[in-house]
Amino acid sequence: MYFANFPIIPYDSVGNYDFKLVTNLLKRVAVRAKVKTNVVLYDTYDVKEGETPEILADKLYDDPEYHWVILLINDITDRYHQWPMNHPQFMAYVLDKYGGQTEVDATHHYEISQTSGDTTVKIDIGLDNTDHSDATAITNFEYEEEIQDTRRKIKLLQAGYLGDFVAEYQKLMKASIL
Repeated sequence: MYFANFPIIPYDSVGNYDFKLVTNLLKRVAVRAKVKTNVVLYDTYDVKEGETPEILADKLYDDPEYHWVILLINDITDRYHQWPMNHPQFMAYVLDKYGGQTEVDATHHYEISQTSGDTTVKIDIGLDNTDHSDATAITNFEYEEEIQDTRRKIKLLQAGYLGDFVAEYQKLMKASIL
């Protein structure tokens, strides 16, 4: 469904004028900023353990093939690195990235609370906390966990707008062959 909308273009990979028709996988469209900020169109959602874009599309749109709508709306171009991992994947990733449990538990950075305005906001002060004895140490594990928690918060297009969204996507994909 998603790739069926990509344009077919003539391409000469060698430079000998022997053109072949290929799918232009580099063609991209983006959701307009005005549409992205329209809160009426979306519901916010926290991705649960093990949920994939296909599972969510099946639940919301009754068709897992609409997983690309969820990815496009959330600016996810790499579902393997930008989508929240399940717990076993996350643990394997963290251990592989930091090289072992000792490094996973090591300090990634220190944080202090903002002193004016919204005092719940945390400020990363780096690895040197000599000027801030009350700074909180954030481990590599906690740092990576925060990234995953941020990725869990996504927007879902309300099902009633799916037809219009898909039609607009198809129109934009056909607008130009390049």
